[in-house]
Amino acid sequence: MSKTHRGLAASALVVIAAAAILWLMGRPPICTCGHIALWGKVGPQQSQQLLDWYSFSHVIHGFIFYAAFALLLRKTPVEQRLLFATMIETAWELIENSPVIINRYREATIALGYRGDSILNSVSDIVMMGVGFWLAKRLPLWASVMLVIILELIPLAVIRDNLTLNVWMLIAPSHAIRAWQAG
Repeated sequence: MSKTHRGLAASALVVIAAAAILWLMGRPPICTCGHIALWGKVGPQQSQQLLDWYSFSHVIHGFIFYAAFALLLRKTPVEQRLLFATMIETAWELIENSPVIINRYREATIALGYRGDSILNSVSDIVMMGVGFWLAKRLPLWASVMLVIILELIPLAVIRDNLTLNVWMLIAPSHAIRAWQAG
């Protein structure tokens, strides 16, 4: 087995372990609405289906991890850096779906009815980070920067939220931003 295949297999095992842990945490495997869709609409199916507006933020995570590890772990093989990125993204998915963070989202953001992610959505989020990591490896720097800006601006325009605002509101909630997001 090549280094690349071993790295991908290790990352896949981390994702499988994440799904098992999320199951043990009591997360629903699919949308509680009972069906699987490609796109979760804003509302009760948000963070329940395969993809949603927040999938863009997970692609951005991949760009960020690729850049950070390219700078900090320059001599580490890219497959190992992907594994590290997958482990961090997985840890975030587990933390994000803990009662503490779910309640924090409900208190501090416009996600009043947020119930956490389905396992399907969490696994998809981890895969979307991998897509971002892969794109960052292949695209020139200028294209990566432009794509990250676009992936921030589209959800900002459509749902008044993005990775930047999501982190801001989770760490230091602003009544002004919350009011603007509520429309």
